[in-house]
Amino acid sequence: MTVAVVTDSTASLDPDDAARGGITVVPTTVIIGARVYTEGVDVTSHMIADALTDSVPVSTSRPSPETFQAVYRALASTGADAIVSVHLSSKVSGTVDAARLAAERVDVPVHVVDTLQVGVATGFAAGCAARSAAAGASPESVAEAARRSAESARVLLYVDTLEYLRRGGRIGRAAALIGSALAVKPILTLEDGVVTPLEKVRTSSKALARLEALGIEAAQSHDGPYDIGVLHLASESVAMSVAQSLARTLGRAEIAVDEVGADIGAHVGPGMIAVTVSAR
Repeated sequence: MTVAVVTDSTASLDPDDAARGGITVVPTTVIIGARVYTEGVDVTSHMIADALTDSVPVSTSRPSPETFQAVYRALASTGADAIVSVHLSSKVSGTVDAARLAAERVDVPVHVVDTLQVGVATGFAAGCAARSAAAGASPESVAEAARRSAESARVLLYVDTLEYLRRGGRIGRAAALIGSALAVKPILTLEDGVVTPLEKVRTSSKALARLEALGIEAAQSHDGPYDIGVLHLASESVAMSVAQSLARTLGRAEIAVDEVGADIGAHVGPGMIAVTVSAR
């Protein structure tokens, strides 16, 4: 049986990595000012960072059910017997709902996985699903591989300001920090699919040091192999420094650093640094 794996562009997967894993990435829509763009096609994270810095309105939109339908049907027509569709948290986006609606409208069986995660944690889950599919696992087992990865994931976010999360309605439980946002540099995480404050630190340098320490703790909590990655928006040098420090401590040759996708970037703002760890 051939099981195809689908995810969305918020997973921040490198296109080459997605292609090597046989993962189909469905793009989200990003609106900058009055112009509409397709993530991964004609919009970059730098464009998002520049727009946010210049106070140009930025918003995002999930893929439509019709878009998912077209993708699922195309995969079925090229030999997929079943599809596992792995997406970001349903508590911050309607993408999972769109995928489920599409799944009901196609003849091929589609297993939709709500990772209750964001960013590369979703990408890691899709990667686990793809490896399981390549090994010949059943659709149910492929979906379970994605869920296990997502459930094990630890997402740690440093943001310069909570303002972009507030504007985009993705702030979740971190709303409790708004009153003191100017006095602290928050470290956030996801709990049950919702953005949640983890710690409040007084300066950027201390917050980044704490982010590294928490990332090391998360990695060292795994008895077996794990995935780890660093994402950023318009802050490559800082992200590289964090990744190099993590790699030295964890005994890794290197840790991948990528710029976050345009959709996620629109909600976290320039200066965001994220460390994500999940079991393989």
